[in-house]
Amino acid sequence: MTTKTQQDVQILEIAKEIEIAASIDIVYESLLEQLGPLSETPDGEALLMTLEAWPGGRLYRDLGGNAGWCWGHVQVIEPPARLEIWGSHFMQYPAVAHFQYLLDERDGLTLLKFNYRVIGMIEETDRTNVARCEFMQRVRKMAESRSGAK
Repeated sequence: MTTKTQQDVQILEIAKEIEIAASIDIVYESLLEQLGPLSETPDGEALLMTLEAWPGGRLYRDLGGNAGWCWGHVQVIEPPARLEIWGSHFMQYPAVAHFQYLLDERDGLTLLKFNYRVIGMIEETDRTNVARCEFMQRVRKMAESRSGAK
């Protein structure tokens, strides 16, 4: 016998932006590295991520031995101004996410905009983890250190 329970499908939308004292090229390079090989948990643990930076490329966590998690696929890539990825992200339940990074350089600063949308059965811990967005601070820190900004 199969038992079914009703669960609500939810929508989560987060929009954040941050100014970074670095050129758009440096910020974009830092963004790709933070999504890929330098990605880490909020506690500083390496995530072992790979980002294939081309249309249809994967964003995945490589645990070795043919094990890992596919977090998504590159939907749009327009260096150095736009990157969009869709997929399950880090969620291990029925949900799909779309995350968008838009970059715009003005007067020696780069504005990095992050738009994140999820539809599915979203757990509360995931709402909190995404909303904190330490990731954008890591991109800022890396880009500004590379450009010599204080």
